[in-house]
Amino acid sequence: MAKSSPKSKAKSGDKSLSTRSIHAGEPRRKYADSLTTPIIQTSTFTFKNSKHIEDYTKKGKEHFEYGRYGNPTAQIAERRLANLEGAEDCVVFSSGMSAITTTILTLVQSGDHIVITDDSYKKTLEFCRSYLKQFGIGCTIVPFGKYSALEKAIRKNTRFIFSESPTNPYLNIFDLVKLKKIASRYKLLTLIDSTFSTPFNQRPLEFGIDLVLHSCTKYLGGHNDILAGAVLGRKELVDKIRNLHKSMGGTIDPHCCYLLLRGLKTFPLRVAKQNEAGLKVAQFLERHPRVKKVYYPFLKSHRHYKIAKEQMKGGSGVVTFEIKGNINTSKRFLDALKLCYIGPSLGGVETLITHPALVSYYDYTRKQRYELGITDTLFRLAVGIEDTQDIIDDLNRALNQSR
Repeated sequence: MAKSSPKSKAKSGDKSLSTRSIHAGEPRRKYADSLTTPIIQTSTFTFKNSKHIEDYTKKGKEHFEYGRYGNPTAQIAERRLANLEGAEDCVVFSSGMSAITTTILTLVQSGDHIVITDDSYKKTLEFCRSYLKQFGIGCTIVPFGKYSALEKAIRKNTRFIFSESPTNPYLNIFDLVKLKKIASRYKLLTLIDSTFSTPFNQRPLEFGIDLVLHSCTKYLGGHNDILAGAVLGRKELVDKIRNLHKSMGGTIDPHCCYLLLRGLKTFPLRVAKQNEAGLKVAQFLERHPRVKKVYYPFLKSHRHYKIAKEQMKGGSGVVTFEIKGNINTSKRFLDALKLCYIGPSLGGVETLITHPALVSYYDYTRKQRYELGITDTLFRLAVGIEDTQDIIDDLNRALNQSR
């Protein structure tokens, strides 16, 4: 199996990822000789005359009509993301969940069936398990990594297989080659939410995956100041998604696209730093006497370490771990942190830590949480770009004070 590389130039030109993150998708000369892509802050675009209208409506010449149908700033963001992922096309959304739900609804109709893994994002599972039933669409949820169970779940009316890699919170890694082989046997589409890895660490399209989804809110934006999503892949598939997107209305605003473009310029630098810091923090936690278990794909103790090393460049900046003790121990640990912010997101420049039992699964009973592996002492750390030793010192102090 070939390792995916951030320097891969397949379908992306002959420049490195770092250079393309700054320049890809935009004209060299811009409005008013601006260096950065301008924010085209308008809901409506005008036509010069009747011929201009006909050139647009009848001949298909590129033009913008209405903000929900497209925007020049958003178009640059789409082109840059497509270039970085090695995709033919991309469409951006107002959030990652908008990208996921619109994509799923595009690909299925009443009477169809989908397969999704149980380690997918909580809201993705909720949408597939509950809301799709209202449209007469079946959904089978299979245990992550159980490829035989996944294959058994496929029916004649199955349309696609959906998963994440790495997953949240245990950072499990899907064998993309194995996934594609199964899907190809049954002529199914494959969808991977690659938010945790980014195009820097993993490029699913190079493994034959059909569609890649991102919450651009995370590493791609990188500054904890936007909500955005994207879906990327073959133009014929993305065109279908874009058409439904126009009706669903999950439109991203131009200023958000400007901030996304700004974040993309530094994302290779940030992710490289977070890869390095994430591994060091994971190694520190694995040695700490107050820590029970650490989950990080580039630790040899992780059950998918071999697959991760084969298809990823780095392990990213998310580290999940369990500490020794009980729910009160967890609260003392959180309250003792001074540098790490307590917050539910990831991928930004600030280090964030969340306690899934108290935040994401607060409305579940303890029994329900434990059935999902969400224990009283489980934490997910999203490493920022602060000095790594400062992060380690903060964790060490808080762990020692949690006794």
